[in-house]
Amino acid sequence: LFNKYVLSGTVLCHTCIYFIKVEKNPSKPRCSYYNNYHSKMTATKIRNSDKREIGNEAVWSLSTAKPGNGVEQLRDDNNDTYWQSDGSQPHLINIQFHKKMSIAEVSFYLDYKLDESYTPKKLSVRAGTTFHDLEEVHLLELDEPNGWIFVPIGEIANHGGQKVLRAHFLQIEVLAMHQNGRDTHIRQVKVYGPRQSSSHRMLHSTVEGGQFTSQEFFQFSCIR
Repeated sequence: LFNKYVLSGTVLCHTCIYFIKVEKNPSKPRCSYYNNYHSKMTATKIRNSDKREIGNEAVWSLSTAKPGNGVEQLRDDNNDTYWQSDGSQPHLINIQFHKKMSIAEVSFYLDYKLDESYTPKKLSVRAGTTFHDLEEVHLLELDEPNGWIFVPIGEIANHGGQKVLRAHFLQIEVLAMHQNGRDTHIRQVKVYGPRQSSSHRMLHSTVEGGQFTSQEFFQFSCIR
């Protein structure tokens, strides 16, 4: 993982798990999320074992799309395809779940080398229950991104101290493109939630206003 992204001029920030550009001083790569310099360039392995992709549990819609470049291309696990908007800004990706979900992370695949002026420069991640009560969770500014961009919105929102964002509705708003472009290309979007074992879910399930906290209940939390 480290060698792959160093060769392409990009490294993985060890603090905020963003892919970031390597500047002239490679020992202190610039991180736009924390807006400072890190003293070490450490490529941290992404541990997705504790996360699961939950995008397939949602209904996806777009503000506009060019024919043949819509939701299907945005979610097909192919970095060679992309969503292309076809209208005025801002461009929107709407992700609506049938129940309130715990969201840990949103990931985007962007390629400035291929998309140039179509590449998003400023993105807003918003969340709520419906279209009418959305609030901004994070504003992301990018500089010629190339690869996966990971946004830890769970840690940013930190609802209930659980490092997750609890929401029915997630909206990605593309506010600006590089080179003052009009339409946008986003090649992939992934939404991750925390992965929990069945025993963990049972242990924390609410039953008649209470929670399973004793060893006696916990030993019957799964079927063998």
